[in-house]
Amino acid sequence: MDTRILHNWFNTYKEPSLFGRYITLDHISPLLNLLSLKTEIEQIGLSENNAPIHLIKLGNGSKKLLFWSQMHGNESTTTKAVFDFLNFVTDISNDSAKAILEECTIYIVPILSPDGAKAYTRLNYNDVDLNRDAQQKTQKESVVFSTLVQRIQPDFAFNLHGQRTIFSAGETKYPATVSFLSPASDLERSITPSRKIAMEIIAKMNTVLQQCIPNQVGRYDDGFNLNCVGDTLANMGVPTILFEAGHYPNDYDREITREYIFYSLITSIQYITTTKIIGDRYKDYFLIPENGKCFYDIIIRDVMLEDKNVDIAVQYSEELIKNSVKFIPKIVKIDNLQKFYGHREIIGEKRTIHNENVTVEIVPEAKLLKFHLNSELFLIESAKS
Repeated sequence: MDTRILHNWFNTYKEPSLFGRYITLDHISPLLNLLSLKTEIEQIGLSENNAPIHLIKLGNGSKKLLFWSQMHGNESTTTKAVFDFLNFVTDISNDSAKAILEECTIYIVPILSPDGAKAYTRLNYNDVDLNRDAQQKTQKESVVFSTLVQRIQPDFAFNLHGQRTIFSAGETKYPATVSFLSPASDLERSITPSRKIAMEIIAKMNTVLQQCIPNQVGRYDDGFNLNCVGDTLANMGVPTILFEAGHYPNDYDREITREYIFYSLITSIQYITTTKIIGDRYKDYFLIPENGKCFYDIIIRDVMLEDKNVDIAVQYSEELIKNSVKFIPKIVKIDNLQKFYGHREIIGEKRTIHNENVTVEIVPEAKLLKFHLNSELFLIESAKS
């Protein structure tokens, strides 16, 4: 796929009303109302706090594709990309979109955990991780999703998530801007026929992404846990693809990453539309490096603290304040961090570090908004969102 075409499509179809990290049912409801004029939208259930869970259905082809986003409410980048894709696929003047809808029937749950999205948390209203509830199905959302899977019997499943800024593409200096996984179907992580199909699709997406974010695609760990939704579907023999929307330099709003998720969605769906996939091209999946954890948001290198020469790692804590996500810098590690990378790095040159407020010590978990290196003042502004 020509990335210039994808870039033009993204600029054409990007949904302007969705921006930043805080995406809730209130944000997408007007879009669902507009979409209902073009396609079928159904309320398939309620969350634990009685918020509606919606299903969008498009196309009438024989290949059934199921997508779901914000199973974890604070992982919203893929939801934005889904609505960009929806703008694309509902454009009746676009021949590529028409071809998709002729070959595929697409089912999309835009926000599976509306309560988690509103509270901007990984957990649902009852503080349960829905991605660990696939077997017991203790939560309404889990029952709604399981019922949907049984009803649709999807041929392909797309599990859409977000990833922290700590992840690298391999043990490298490159951030994992996008990561993928073909989940294991058993403890042995067997390479089953359905996994091969998922791996082949992922390899295709990686080929496209390498043209625009070389070395910034990772492969998520495939340790098996049947309580996870993706692993459950893989165990059922459904080719399943996990998407992880990660960090691009200085993109804490995840607007650049959003574009690459859009590319990935289009690439994978077009590949399914135009190709009889049997999994014989799966081996290129293993050329994608497995995720490392090589990054901190900020590293202050080579400073003197209590007469010791150390590096200081700072990580942003994401906090919902007045319906806006704020990124609060906090110290997470004080050590020799030569094997790690910072998305931002400050070189101390063996100067003495102390907090601007001398009553606040430089210790793990302390906020670090301002500090001095000798007499020079440094500011750590909150990342934007």
